Amino acid sequence: VRNDQRRFDMIARELDASGVVAIYNGRSEMGPRALGHRSILADPRKKGLVRFINEAVKFRESFRPFAPSALAEEATKWFDLGAPGSNASPYMSLTAQVKESKQALIPAVTHVDGSSRLQTVTPEAEPLYHQLIATFFKLTGVPLVLNTSFNTLPSEPIVETPQNAIRSFLYSMGSIEMLVMGDYIIRRKDCDVRALMGEVTKA
Repeated sequence: VRNDQRRFDMIARELDASGVVAIYNGRSEMGPRALGHRSILADPRKKGLVRFINEAVKFRESFRPFAPSALAEEATKWFDLGAPGSNASPYMSLTAQVKESKQALIPAVTHVDGSSRLQTVTPEAEPLYHQLIATFFKLTGVPLVLNTSFNTLPSEPIVETPQNAIRSFLYSMGSIEMLVMGDYIIRRKDCDVRALMGEVTKA
């Protein structure tokens, strides 16, 4: 899907439908956080996705929290950050309070104390990721997505190569609905379980 906007429309619709999407885009980031190049994304409005991603995708404790990636120009409307429009936390290094009026709207990225470890995204720093979040915003009225690191295999780090990404996607066994690698969108097909098990159907 070479048209960026068409690709982002497909991703946004998948997220809106409660799907989980893995993103592999360009060069990997350095540092402790996934910032949109090696990320698993989901809808921050769906509280049940916290348990689902932890247990079925990441295979870890169900209470572990998730972080939002938000449009920098909209972030101060949702988080206590100070100056409007500032790119306060581009590396997901800042913990901010979710505004009380917004907490019930984004429960999947609001911790029990009302805080959230936030990434702010600008079109200058991350044009494609910003466009993706803006597309989700246009569809849902929420200018942020749930973002966690793209790794599903126990004890393995964030995926680095395309082969890592495909292996991790396959390992997720259907819990990740879509893998986006550059211009490519990969979805699962229903498999023939009997063929995989080596059973032969007689004519």
